[in-house]
Formats: sequence, structure tokens, C-alpha cells
Amino acid sequence: MNKMSDLKNGYSDEYLNGDANSSQISVMDDIGDAHVGTSLETPLKKDAFAVSDAEKIEVISRHFREIMDTLGMDLTDDSLAGTPRRVAKMFVNEVFSGINPANKPAVTLFENKYGYRNMLVEKGIPVQSTCEHHFQPIFGKAHVGYIAGDQVIGLSKINRIVEYYSKRPQVQERLTMQIADELKKVLKTDDVAVYIDAAHMCVQARGVEHHGCSTVTTSFSGKFLNENVRKEFMDILGKEK
Repeated sequence: MNKMSDLKNGYSDEYLNGDANSSQISVMDDIGDAHVGTSLETPLKKDAFAVSDAEKIEVISRHFREIMDTLGMDLTDDSLAGTPRRVAKMFVNEVFSGINPANKPAVTLFENKYGYRNMLVEKGIPVQSTCEHHFQPIFGKAHVGYIAGDQVIGLSKINRIVEYYSKRPQVQERLTMQIADELKKVLKTDDVAVYIDAAHMCVQARGVEHHGCSTVTTSFSGKFLNENVRKEFMDILGKEK
């Protein structure tokens, strides 16, 4: 059974509609437990932005209230009464704000007047994302490098790009590639490297429950495909080649 083709054959729709059989449910669960991504683009509905953020907050709040009620929580308690709306606002305005292209950071480029033509590396950029399979947090660091050309990017904009793509349900491989692709497009160069080292709470807090492990993903292109250039980048990070 090809699990990716099963997705395309409508298993996901049947799963969401509650019509999937046990075999189909097993396929969907296996894909989630294996943390398998299905596309480079973040999966979104065609009408994802037809509803305003305020409306999304109201709908999510209502549904989260139902979830809490189903779990048996007493929503008349002062501590819990406001939780559904707090969660909804957090989802829309913070944790998943990177879903909305309106929140994409404006990037400023500057002419490379000083003629710097070497590697620039921004180390230790915080990554705070969410696993799209279990909606558990992903915490880590991103290290981004590029070879300066005729134009250079403002340093904070590199951080903003990492943050923007992190603030959505993600698979780490996709996150790495989305950051790299955006930088290549903005800088108009393939000479870009991205290295992410992150811990997944869906591995540590559930399932196998293994603590202390992390996942490393990389994207090297352009001059970074050269062994010596790549080694220089890794040496800067203090990582083994």
C-alpha cells in the first residue's frame, strides 16, 4: 500500500468526515506517527483567508470549548472560563500567525557598497514551531548563511523570515526548505545554507517519549554544495562536517 497515493485518493477527506474504515485510519495514523510531510507548500484550503481573523477566533473558541467540555472540564470554573478564547487568540495571532501571508515580513535589501563578498552567517536564530501531526511544540535553533553578492539583507530580516515560516503547523524538513527558498528568492542567489537543530515534543512528550534527542535538517545550494565552502559554514557553527 502506497501511503502517499492513499492520501491523494481521498483518505484524508474520509478521515475528516468520520467515514474512514479501520485500514484508512491506520494509514493516516502511521503517516502522523512517522512525521511524514506531503508537500513543500504548507497545506492550505483554497479559501483559507475568506474568513477574517476575528471570525476565526470566534469559531475556534467555540470548538475548543466543546473539546474541553468533552474532556470533562468544568468551564464554569473561573480558571477555565476564559481558556477557549485565550487558546483561539493564541492560535490565530501568535502560534499560527505565519499561515497568513499578510504577516509575511517586508524584506529590505541594501547595496553592497563595501564590497563584502564572503560568507555571512546568522547563528542561533530561535525556532518555535508546531508539529502539524500532533500540534505539539518544536523548539530549536536555525543557522542561516549566504554568500554576499551585489545586495545584502538586513540581519533582522533573516530572523523574521525564520520566525514567519516557523509560525505555522510544520514538518521540519519543509520548514528548512521554505526558509532556504525564500532567502534564495529575496537575495536572487542560490548561495544559501540553512541548518536547523530542533527538539520535537511529539517525540518527547508522547509516543516513544524519548528525551534529549533532537532532529537536524539542512539545505545547501549554490556555492554551499562545494565541500570546502560547506565545511567553512559547519566550522563556523562548531559542527562536525
